Amino acid sequence: MQYIAFLFMSKTARHQAILDLLDDGPVESQDLLQHRLERKGFDVGQATLSRDIHELKLVKGPEGYRRASKNLGTEGVLPSVMHLAREFVVEIRQAQNLLVVKTTVGSAQPVAAALDASHWPEVVGTVAGDDTVLVIATDKQKAHALARRIRELS
Repeated sequence: MQYIAFLFMSKTARHQAILDLLDDGPVESQDLLQHRLERKGFDVGQATLSRDIHELKLVKGPEGYRRASKNLGTEGVLPSVMHLAREFVVEIRQAQNLLVVKTTVGSAQPVAAALDASHWPEVVGTVAGDDTVLVIATDKQKAHALARRIRELS
C-alpha cells in the first residue's frame, strides 16, 4: 500500500513539476521537457512523459508545449484540429479501417488529442507515438472519408 501511495505522490509531484516548468514559458520538445525534469530529480521515460502530457491536457504550438488556454470551449476544438493538421500533418495512409497519420517529430500527441477531442463519429480512437498517429475508424469507408477530411484541413 505504501508503494502505491508513493507512486501516486510521485506522479502528482511530477505533474506539478511539469506545470511549474511551463509557467516559465513553453518547452519546445518532449526531450527538453524530459531533460528539465531530470534536473529537478524526476527520472521519467518517454512513454510516461507522453501520458503526463495527455493527462495534463498540454498543447504543442509553434513555440513548444504549453498549458491549454482555459477559455477554450467547444468552439475551440475544431479550429484546433484544423490548425494542428495544417501545421503538423505530413502524410496520411489508409489500411482498411485504420489511418496512419505521419506528423512532424514530437507532434503526434497533440494531433491525436485534437482528433479525440473533436468527437467526430467516424473516429473510434487514436494511439500516438512521437511522429505517428494511428487513427481507428468504424469501417473502411469511414476511414477513407476521415482521411479526406483531415487532408482538406491541412
